Amino acid sequence: MDLTELLKRNEGKTLEFKRDLPSADSILRTIVAFSNTAGGVLLVGVENRTRRVCGVVGDPLILEERLANFIADGIRPHLVPDLEILPWRRAYVVAVQVYPSPTRPHHVKALGSEAGVFVRIGSTNCRADRELIQELGRWARNESFDEQPMPELDSEAVDFRVASESFAPIKVLKRSDLRTLRLTVHHQGREVPTVGGVLLFGKKREKYFPDAWVQAGRFEGTDRGRILDAAEIKTPLVRAVEETITFVKRNIARETVIGEVRHVERWAFPLPAVREAVINAIVHADYSQRGAPIRVAIYADRLEVDNPGLLPFGLAIEEIQKGISRLRNRVMGRVFHALGLIEQWGSGIQRILAACQEAGLKDPQFEEIGTHFRVTLFRERRRAPLVANADRMILHALEQSKSKGLSTHELAVRIRRSSRGTRARLVSLVGRGLVVEVGTGPKDPQRRYFLAQR
Repeated sequence: MDLTELLKRNEGKTLEFKRDLPSADSILRTIVAFSNTAGGVLLVGVENRTRRVCGVVGDPLILEERLANFIADGIRPHLVPDLEILPWRRAYVVAVQVYPSPTRPHHVKALGSEAGVFVRIGSTNCRADRELIQELGRWARNESFDEQPMPELDSEAVDFRVASESFAPIKVLKRSDLRTLRLTVHHQGREVPTVGGVLLFGKKREKYFPDAWVQAGRFEGTDRGRILDAAEIKTPLVRAVEETITFVKRNIARETVIGEVRHVERWAFPLPAVREAVINAIVHADYSQRGAPIRVAIYADRLEVDNPGLLPFGLAIEEIQKGISRLRNRVMGRVFHALGLIEQWGSGIQRILAACQEAGLKDPQFEEIGTHFRVTLFRERRRAPLVANADRMILHALEQSKSKGLSTHELAVRIRRSSRGTRARLVSLVGRGLVVEVGTGPKDPQRRYFLAQR
Protein backbone atom coordinates (compact mmCIF):
# COMPACT_ATOMS: atom_id res chain seq x y z
CA MET A 1 0.00 0.00 0.00
CA ASP A 2 1.47 3.35 -1.07
CA LEU A 3 0.98 5.86 1.75
CA THR A 4 2.20 8.80 -0.34
CA GLU A 5 -0.42 8.15 -3.02
CA LEU A 6 -3.16 7.90 -0.40
CA LEU A 7 -2.10 11.19 1.18
CA LYS A 8 -2.51 12.95 -2.16
CA ARG A 9 -6.23 12.19 -2.11
CA ASN A 10 -9.03 13.85 -0.18
CA GLU A 11 -11.24 11.97 2.22
CA GLY A 12 -14.26 10.58 0.42
CA LYS A 13 -16.24 7.50 -0.36
CA THR A 14 -13.24 5.16 -0.22
CA LEU A 15 -10.81 6.95 2.12
CA GLU A 16 -10.90 8.19 5.72
CA PHE A 17 -8.21 9.62 8.02
CA LYS A 18 -8.13 9.30 11.80
CA ARG A 19 -5.74 11.22 14.06
CA ASP A 20 -5.83 8.42 16.61
CA LEU A 21 -8.03 5.50 17.56
CA PRO A 22 -11.32 7.01 18.76
CA SER A 23 -14.19 4.95 20.11
CA ALA A 24 -14.68 1.48 18.72
CA ASP A 25 -18.14 2.49 17.51
CA SER A 26 -16.76 5.21 15.20
CA ILE A 27 -14.20 2.86 13.68
CA LEU A 28 -16.72 0.05 13.23
CA ARG A 29 -19.22 2.32 11.47
CA THR A 30 -16.59 3.34 8.94
CA ILE A 31 -15.47 -0.22 8.25
CA VAL A 32 -19.07 -1.46 7.94
CA ALA A 33 -19.87 1.41 5.58
CA PHE A 34 -16.82 0.64 3.43
CA SER A 35 -17.67 -3.06 3.24
CA ASN A 36 -21.31 -2.38 2.31
CA THR A 37 -20.55 0.19 -0.37
CA ALA A 38 -17.39 0.38 -2.51
CA GLY A 39 -14.65 -0.67 -0.11
CA GLY A 40 -12.06 1.77 1.19
CA VAL A 41 -8.98 2.50 3.27
CA LEU A 42 -8.93 3.78 6.85
CA LEU A 43 -5.65 5.40 7.92
CA VAL A 44 -5.01 5.80 11.65
CA GLY A 45 -2.30 8.34 12.43
CA VAL A 46 -3.27 11.02 9.88
CA GLU A 47 -5.15 14.22 10.73
CA ASN A 48 -8.38 14.33 8.78
CA ARG A 49 -8.36 18.02 7.79
CA THR A 50 -4.70 18.78 7.20
CA ARG A 51 -3.62 15.27 6.10
CA ARG A 52 -0.61 15.78 8.37
CA VAL A 53 1.02 12.50 9.31
CA CYS A 54 1.32 12.53 13.08
CA GLY A 55 1.73 8.78 13.48
CA VAL A 56 0.10 6.52 16.02
CA VAL A 57 0.81 6.87 19.71
CA GLY A 58 2.64 3.96 21.28
CA ASP A 59 3.42 0.57 19.75
CA PRO A 60 1.77 0.24 16.30
CA LEU A 61 1.64 -3.56 16.73
CA ILE A 62 -0.56 -3.18 19.80
CA LEU A 63 -2.85 -0.76 17.93
CA GLU A 64 -3.05 -3.17 14.99
CA GLU A 65 -4.07 -5.98 17.35
CA ARG A 66 -6.71 -3.78 19.02
CA LEU A 67 -8.17 -2.92 15.62
CA ALA A 68 -8.29 -6.59 14.64
CA ASN A 69 -10.13 -7.44 17.87
CA PHE A 70 -12.59 -4.55 17.42
CA ILE A 71 -13.45 -5.76 13.95
CA ALA A 72 -13.68 -9.45 14.86
CA ASP A 73 -15.88 -8.83 17.90
CA GLY A 74 -17.96 -5.91 16.69
CA ILE A 75 -19.06 -6.64 13.09
CA ARG A 76 -21.52 -9.21 11.78
CA PRO A 77 -21.34 -11.12 9.51
CA HIS A 78 -17.63 -11.55 10.24
CA LEU A 79 -15.33 -9.34 8.21
CA VAL A 80 -11.60 -9.81 7.66
CA PRO A 81 -9.98 -6.66 6.18
CA ASP A 82 -6.26 -6.30 5.53
CA LEU A 83 -4.29 -4.50 8.25
CA GLU A 84 -0.88 -3.05 7.53
CA ILE A 85 1.65 -0.92 9.42
CA LEU A 86 3.10 1.76 7.14
CA PRO A 87 6.32 3.56 8.11
CA TRP A 88 6.49 7.31 7.59
CA ARG A 89 9.83 8.90 8.46
CA ARG A 90 10.03 8.41 12.25
CA ALA A 91 6.36 7.55 12.68
CA TYR A 92 3.96 4.75 11.79
CA VAL A 93 0.47 4.74 10.30
CA VAL A 94 -1.90 1.78 10.63
CA ALA A 95 -3.92 1.14 7.47
CA VAL A 96 -7.12 -0.89 7.26
CA GLN A 97 -7.95 -1.99 3.70
CA VAL A 98 -11.64 -2.96 3.40
CA TYR A 99 -12.98 -4.63 0.26
CA PRO A 100 -16.58 -4.57 -1.03
CA SER A 101 -18.09 -7.59 0.68
CA PRO A 102 -19.95 -10.44 -1.04
CA THR A 103 -21.77 -11.13 2.25
CA ARG A 104 -23.26 -7.65 2.70
CA PRO A 105 -25.12 -6.18 4.46
CA HIS A 106 -22.73 -6.05 7.40
CA HIS A 107 -23.75 -4.32 10.61
CA VAL A 108 -22.30 -3.09 13.89
CA LYS A 109 -23.11 -5.92 16.27
CA ALA A 110 -23.93 -3.68 19.25
CA LEU A 111 -26.52 -1.72 17.21
CA GLY A 112 -28.30 -4.70 15.69
CA SER A 113 -29.00 -5.96 12.18
CA GLU A 114 -31.19 -2.98 11.24
CA ALA A 115 -29.91 0.05 13.16
CA GLY A 116 -26.30 -1.08 12.72
CA VAL A 117 -26.15 -1.10 8.89
CA PHE A 118 -24.21 1.82 7.39
CA VAL A 119 -23.26 2.88 3.87
CA ARG A 120 -20.71 5.39 2.67
CA ILE A 121 -22.00 8.57 1.01
CA GLY A 122 -19.19 10.96 0.20
CA SER A 123 -17.03 11.13 3.31
CA THR A 124 -19.93 10.34 5.65
CA ASN A 125 -21.18 7.09 7.18
CA CYS A 126 -24.97 7.03 6.85
CA ARG A 127 -27.37 4.61 8.50
CA ALA A 128 -29.21 2.56 5.87
CA ASP A 129 -33.00 2.47 5.88
CA ARG A 130 -35.03 -0.68 5.29
CA GLU A 131 -35.19 -0.26 1.51
CA LEU A 132 -31.43 0.22 1.29
CA ILE A 133 -30.80 -2.83 3.48
CA GLN A 134 -32.98 -4.89 1.15
CA GLU A 135 -31.07 -3.55 -1.85
CA LEU A 136 -27.78 -4.55 -0.21
CA GLY A 137 -29.14 -8.05 0.26
CA ARG A 138 -30.21 -8.29 -3.39
CA TRP A 139 -26.73 -7.29 -4.56
CA ALA A 140 -25.18 -9.94 -2.32
CA ARG A 141 -27.54 -12.55 -3.84
CA ASN A 142 -26.89 -11.25 -7.37
CA GLU A 143 -30.57 -10.38 -7.77
CA SER A 144 -32.14 -7.43 -9.55
CA PHE A 145 -35.14 -5.61 -8.10
CA ASP A 146 -36.79 -5.28 -11.50
CA GLU A 147 -36.49 -9.03 -12.18
CA GLN A 148 -38.61 -9.89 -9.15
CA PRO A 149 -42.05 -11.37 -9.92
CA MET A 150 -45.25 -9.60 -8.91
CA PRO A 151 -47.41 -12.66 -8.08
CA GLU A 152 -50.43 -10.57 -7.10
CA LEU A 153 -50.86 -9.68 -10.80
CA ASP A 154 -51.31 -11.71 -13.98
CA SER A 155 -49.47 -11.32 -17.27
CA GLU A 156 -52.20 -9.03 -18.63
CA ALA A 157 -50.89 -6.34 -16.30
CA VAL A 158 -48.22 -5.75 -18.97
CA ASP A 159 -49.73 -3.69 -21.79
CA PHE A 160 -48.76 -5.71 -24.86
CA ARG A 161 -50.03 -3.01 -27.23
CA VAL A 162 -47.78 -0.32 -25.73
CA ALA A 163 -44.81 -2.72 -25.71
CA SER A 164 -45.47 -3.62 -29.36
CA GLU A 165 -45.63 0.04 -30.38
CA SER A 166 -42.33 0.71 -28.65
CA PHE A 167 -40.65 -2.16 -30.52
CA ALA A 168 -42.36 -1.48 -33.87
CA PRO A 169 -39.33 0.32 -35.41
CA ILE A 170 -37.12 -2.61 -34.40
CA LYS A 171 -39.19 -5.79 -34.76
CA VAL A 172 -42.64 -7.31 -34.54
CA LEU A 173 -43.02 -8.19 -30.88
CA LYS A 174 -44.44 -11.61 -30.02
CA ARG A 175 -45.96 -12.53 -26.68
CA SER A 176 -43.16 -15.04 -26.15
CA ASP A 177 -40.74 -12.09 -26.30
CA LEU A 178 -42.19 -10.79 -23.04
CA ARG A 179 -40.65 -13.74 -21.23
CA THR A 180 -37.39 -13.52 -23.19
CA LEU A 181 -37.04 -9.90 -22.12
CA ARG A 182 -38.04 -10.88 -18.57
CA LEU A 183 -41.06 -8.59 -18.68
CA THR A 184 -42.98 -11.64 -17.46
CA VAL A 185 -41.83 -14.83 -15.68
CA HIS A 186 -43.30 -18.22 -14.85
CA HIS A 187 -43.96 -18.18 -11.11
CA GLN A 188 -45.67 -20.98 -9.16
CA GLY A 189 -47.45 -22.32 -12.21
CA ARG A 190 -48.59 -18.92 -13.52
CA GLU A 191 -47.26 -16.31 -15.92
CA VAL A 192 -46.90 -13.08 -13.94
CA PRO A 193 -45.26 -9.71 -14.65
CA THR A 194 -41.92 -8.73 -13.24
CA VAL A 195 -41.28 -5.41 -11.54
CA GLY A 196 -39.50 -4.34 -14.73
CA GLY A 197 -42.48 -5.35 -16.85
CA VAL A 198 -44.80 -3.16 -14.81
CA LEU A 199 -42.30 -0.29 -14.64
CA LEU A 200 -41.85 -0.23 -18.41
CA PHE A 201 -45.24 -1.24 -19.79
CA GLY A 202 -47.57 -1.72 -16.83
CA LYS A 203 -51.22 -0.78 -17.32
CA LYS A 204 -51.30 0.55 -13.75
CA ARG A 205 -47.68 1.54 -13.27
CA GLU A 206 -48.50 4.62 -11.17
CA LYS A 207 -50.50 2.52 -8.72
CA TYR A 208 -47.58 0.24 -7.90
CA PHE A 209 -44.69 2.63 -8.59
CA PRO A 210 -46.01 6.17 -8.09
CA ASP A 211 -42.53 7.72 -8.40
CA ALA A 212 -41.56 6.11 -11.73
CA TRP A 213 -41.82 9.29 -13.81
CA VAL A 214 -39.76 12.32 -14.77
CA GLN A 215 -40.28 15.74 -13.19
CA ALA A 216 -38.76 18.47 -15.37
CA GLY A 217 -38.40 22.15 -14.54
CA ARG A 218 -36.66 25.30 -15.69
CA PHE A 219 -35.80 27.93 -13.09
CA GLU A 220 -34.85 31.58 -13.18
CA GLY A 221 -31.32 32.20 -11.95
CA THR A 222 -29.25 29.61 -10.12
CA ASP A 223 -31.73 28.34 -7.52
CA ARG A 224 -35.34 27.16 -7.34
CA GLY A 225 -36.74 30.48 -6.21
CA ARG A 226 -38.84 31.00 -9.33
CA ILE A 227 -39.98 28.37 -11.82
CA LEU A 228 -40.41 29.38 -15.47
CA ASP A 229 -41.58 26.12 -17.01
CA ALA A 230 -42.45 22.64 -15.71
CA ALA A 231 -43.61 19.26 -16.98
CA GLU A 232 -44.67 15.98 -15.38
CA ILE A 233 -43.64 13.28 -17.85
CA LYS A 234 -45.63 10.18 -16.99
CA THR A 235 -45.63 8.36 -20.32
CA PRO A 236 -44.01 4.87 -20.52
CA LEU A 237 -40.38 5.23 -19.52
CA VAL A 238 -39.00 4.29 -22.94
CA ARG A 239 -40.94 7.24 -24.39
CA ALA A 240 -40.09 9.53 -21.49
CA VAL A 241 -36.55 9.91 -22.84
CA GLU A 242 -37.67 11.76 -25.97
CA GLU A 243 -40.27 13.81 -24.11
CA THR A 244 -37.64 14.91 -21.63
CA ILE A 245 -35.23 15.88 -24.42
CA THR A 246 -38.05 17.87 -26.05
CA PHE A 247 -38.61 19.75 -22.78
CA VAL A 248 -34.89 20.48 -22.48
CA LYS A 249 -34.66 21.75 -26.06
CA ARG A 250 -37.63 24.03 -25.43
CA ASN A 251 -35.90 25.54 -22.43
CA ILE A 252 -32.24 25.93 -23.33
CA ALA A 253 -30.75 28.63 -25.50
CA ARG A 254 -28.99 28.22 -28.81
CA GLU A 255 -26.11 30.45 -29.75
CA THR A 256 -24.60 31.33 -33.12
CA VAL A 257 -21.03 30.17 -33.63
CA ILE A 258 -18.74 31.23 -36.48
CA GLY A 259 -17.28 28.00 -37.83
CA GLU A 260 -14.78 27.13 -40.54
CA VAL A 261 -17.53 26.14 -42.97
CA ARG A 262 -20.39 28.50 -42.01
CA HIS A 263 -22.16 30.08 -39.08
CA VAL A 264 -24.07 27.48 -37.07
CA GLU A 265 -26.25 27.34 -33.98
CA ARG A 266 -25.19 25.32 -30.95
CA TRP A 267 -27.21 24.17 -27.94
CA ALA A 268 -26.18 25.56 -24.56
CA PHE A 269 -25.82 21.97 -23.32
CA PRO A 270 -24.77 19.20 -25.75
CA LEU A 271 -27.85 17.08 -26.44
CA PRO A 272 -25.91 13.76 -26.55
CA ALA A 273 -24.78 14.44 -22.97
CA VAL A 274 -28.31 15.34 -21.87
CA ARG A 275 -29.72 12.21 -23.53
CA GLU A 276 -27.15 9.93 -21.90
CA ALA A 277 -27.76 11.51 -18.49
CA VAL A 278 -31.53 11.01 -18.81
CA ILE A 279 -31.22 7.42 -20.04
CA ASN A 280 -28.72 6.66 -17.29
CA ALA A 281 -31.09 8.08 -14.67
CA ILE A 282 -34.06 6.03 -15.90
CA VAL A 283 -32.18 2.74 -16.30
CA HIS A 284 -30.19 2.98 -13.06
CA ALA A 285 -32.79 4.49 -10.73
CA ASP A 286 -33.62 2.57 -7.57
CA TYR A 287 -37.37 2.13 -7.98
CA SER A 288 -37.66 0.44 -4.59
CA GLN A 289 -37.21 3.89 -3.05
CA ARG A 290 -40.35 5.94 -2.54
CA GLY A 291 -40.89 9.66 -2.32
CA ALA A 292 -39.04 11.20 -5.27
CA PRO A 293 -39.23 10.82 -9.06
CA ILE A 294 -36.39 11.28 -11.53
CA ARG A 295 -35.74 15.02 -11.81
CA VAL A 296 -34.32 17.23 -14.56
CA ALA A 297 -33.68 20.83 -13.49
CA ILE A 298 -32.44 23.61 -15.77
CA TYR A 299 -30.82 26.69 -14.22
CA ALA A 300 -29.10 29.72 -15.70
CA ASP A 301 -25.68 28.13 -15.23
CA ARG A 302 -26.26 24.38 -15.20
CA LEU A 303 -28.52 21.40 -15.89
CA GLU A 304 -29.02 18.70 -13.24
CA VAL A 305 -30.36 15.17 -13.66
CA ASP A 306 -31.19 13.33 -10.42
CA ASN A 307 -32.34 9.77 -9.88
CA PRO A 308 -33.15 7.91 -6.66
CA GLY A 309 -30.46 5.41 -5.77
CA LEU A 310 -26.77 5.48 -4.94
CA LEU A 311 -24.20 4.11 -7.35
CA PRO A 312 -24.43 0.33 -7.63
CA PHE A 313 -22.66 -1.14 -4.62
CA GLY A 314 -18.99 -1.75 -5.24
CA LEU A 315 -18.57 1.29 -7.53
CA ALA A 316 -17.07 4.71 -6.90
CA ILE A 317 -17.31 7.89 -8.97
CA GLU A 318 -13.75 7.46 -10.24
CA GLU A 319 -14.58 4.01 -11.62
CA ILE A 320 -17.71 4.96 -13.56
CA GLN A 321 -15.74 7.77 -15.22
CA LYS A 322 -13.39 5.08 -16.54
CA GLY A 323 -16.26 3.14 -18.08
CA ILE A 324 -16.77 0.54 -15.32
CA SER A 325 -20.47 -0.18 -14.97
CA ARG A 326 -22.83 -2.45 -13.09
CA LEU A 327 -26.45 -2.60 -14.11
CA ARG A 328 -28.95 -2.11 -11.29
CA ASN A 329 -32.08 -2.90 -13.35
CA ARG A 330 -31.43 -5.81 -15.69
CA VAL A 331 -34.88 -5.90 -17.29
CA MET A 332 -34.79 -2.19 -18.06
CA GLY A 333 -31.23 -2.42 -19.33
CA ARG A 334 -32.14 -5.36 -21.57
CA VAL A 335 -35.15 -3.55 -23.06
CA PHE A 336 -33.33 -0.22 -23.56
CA HIS A 337 -30.48 -2.08 -25.23
CA ALA A 338 -32.88 -3.97 -27.53
CA LEU A 339 -34.50 -0.65 -28.49
CA GLY A 340 -31.13 0.89 -29.35
CA LEU A 341 -31.34 3.45 -26.54
CA ILE A 342 -28.23 1.95 -24.94
CA GLU A 343 -25.48 1.21 -27.46
CA GLN A 344 -22.75 -0.25 -25.28
CA TRP A 345 -22.69 -1.18 -21.59
CA GLY A 346 -20.73 1.21 -19.42
CA SER A 347 -20.29 3.86 -22.12
CA GLY A 348 -22.92 6.36 -20.95
CA ILE A 349 -20.78 8.32 -18.48
CA GLN A 350 -17.88 8.43 -20.91
CA ARG A 351 -20.20 9.71 -23.64
CA ILE A 352 -21.30 12.51 -21.32
CA LEU A 353 -17.69 13.44 -20.62
CA ALA A 354 -16.74 13.31 -24.31
CA ALA A 355 -19.73 15.40 -25.41
CA CYS A 356 -18.93 18.15 -22.89
CA GLN A 357 -15.25 18.14 -23.81
CA GLU A 358 -16.06 18.38 -27.52
CA ALA A 359 -18.37 21.32 -26.83
CA GLY A 360 -15.63 23.09 -24.88
CA LEU A 361 -17.63 22.99 -21.65
CA LYS A 362 -16.44 22.68 -18.08
CA ASP A 363 -16.26 19.02 -17.06
CA PRO A 364 -19.57 17.59 -15.80
CA GLN A 365 -19.94 16.67 -12.15
CA PHE A 366 -21.05 13.29 -10.81
CA GLU A 367 -22.03 13.00 -7.16
CA GLU A 368 -24.05 11.08 -4.61
CA ILE A 369 -26.36 13.31 -2.59
CA GLY A 370 -28.30 11.64 0.19
CA THR A 371 -29.56 8.45 -1.41
CA HIS A 372 -29.66 9.99 -4.90
CA PHE A 373 -27.20 10.18 -7.80
CA ARG A 374 -26.78 13.46 -9.70
CA VAL A 375 -25.21 14.43 -13.01
CA THR A 376 -24.57 18.16 -13.47
CA LEU A 377 -23.78 19.72 -16.85
CA PHE A 378 -22.34 23.23 -16.73
CA ARG A 379 -22.95 26.07 -19.18
CA GLU A 380 -19.49 27.56 -18.56
CA ARG A 381 -17.12 27.17 -21.51
CA ARG A 382 -13.43 26.60 -21.00
CA ARG A 383 -12.36 26.73 -24.63
CA ALA A 384 -13.63 26.72 -28.17
CA PRO A 385 -15.49 23.52 -29.11
CA LEU A 386 -13.31 20.78 -30.50
CA VAL A 387 -13.89 19.84 -34.11
CA ALA A 388 -12.07 16.65 -35.03
CA ASN A 389 -10.61 16.19 -38.48
CA ALA A 390 -13.28 13.61 -39.35
CA ASP A 391 -15.95 16.10 -38.32
CA ARG A 392 -14.42 18.78 -40.55
CA MET A 393 -14.48 16.35 -43.46
CA ILE A 394 -18.17 15.59 -42.83
CA LEU A 395 -19.06 19.29 -42.63
CA HIS A 396 -17.11 19.98 -45.82
CA ALA A 397 -18.86 17.13 -47.66
CA LEU A 398 -22.27 18.37 -46.56
CA GLU A 399 -21.36 21.90 -47.64
CA GLN A 400 -20.56 20.60 -51.10
CA SER A 401 -23.77 18.55 -51.28
CA LYS A 402 -25.76 21.75 -50.61
CA SER A 403 -29.53 21.02 -50.61
CA LYS A 404 -29.26 17.34 -51.56
CA GLY A 405 -27.82 16.09 -48.29
CA LEU A 406 -25.92 12.83 -47.87
CA SER A 407 -26.65 9.42 -46.36
CA THR A 408 -24.47 7.75 -43.73
CA HIS A 409 -23.00 5.42 -46.36
CA GLU A 410 -22.23 8.27 -48.76
CA LEU A 411 -20.48 10.20 -46.03
CA ALA A 412 -18.57 7.11 -44.91
CA VAL A 413 -17.20 6.70 -48.44
CA ARG A 414 -16.18 10.36 -48.65
CA ILE A 415 -14.34 10.47 -45.32
CA ARG A 416 -12.98 6.90 -45.64
CA ARG A 417 -14.43 5.64 -42.39
CA SER A 418 -16.72 2.72 -41.53
CA SER A 419 -20.47 3.36 -41.61
CA ARG A 420 -20.63 2.65 -37.88
CA GLY A 421 -17.85 5.12 -37.10
CA THR A 422 -19.39 7.73 -39.37
CA ARG A 423 -22.77 7.25 -37.68
CA ALA A 424 -21.17 7.91 -34.28
CA ARG A 425 -19.64 11.16 -35.59
CA LEU A 426 -23.01 12.20 -37.04
CA VAL A 427 -24.80 11.60 -33.72
CA SER A 428 -22.31 13.95 -32.07
CA LEU A 429 -22.62 16.60 -34.78
CA VAL A 430 -26.42 16.50 -34.64
CA GLY A 431 -26.35 16.88 -30.86
CA ARG A 432 -24.02 19.86 -31.16
CA GLY A 433 -26.37 21.58 -33.59
CA LEU A 434 -23.91 21.46 -36.52
CA VAL A 435 -25.83 18.91 -38.60
CA VAL A 436 -29.51 18.16 -39.11
CA GLU A 437 -30.86 14.61 -39.56
CA VAL A 438 -33.91 14.21 -41.82
CA GLY A 439 -35.89 10.97 -41.82
CA THR A 440 -38.58 9.03 -40.01
CA GLY A 441 -36.30 8.06 -37.15
CA PRO A 442 -32.89 6.61 -36.22
CA LYS A 443 -33.72 3.30 -37.96
CA ASP A 444 -34.78 4.92 -41.25
CA PRO A 445 -32.35 3.55 -43.90
CA GLN A 446 -33.10 6.52 -46.18
CA ARG A 447 -32.38 9.28 -43.65
CA ARG A 448 -30.11 12.04 -44.91
CA TYR A 449 -27.94 14.66 -43.29
CA PHE A 450 -27.64 18.37 -43.96
CA LEU A 451 -25.68 21.28 -42.58
CA ALA A 452 -27.64 23.15 -39.94
CA GLN A 453 -29.08 26.40 -41.20
CA ARG A 454 -27.62 29.72 -40.12
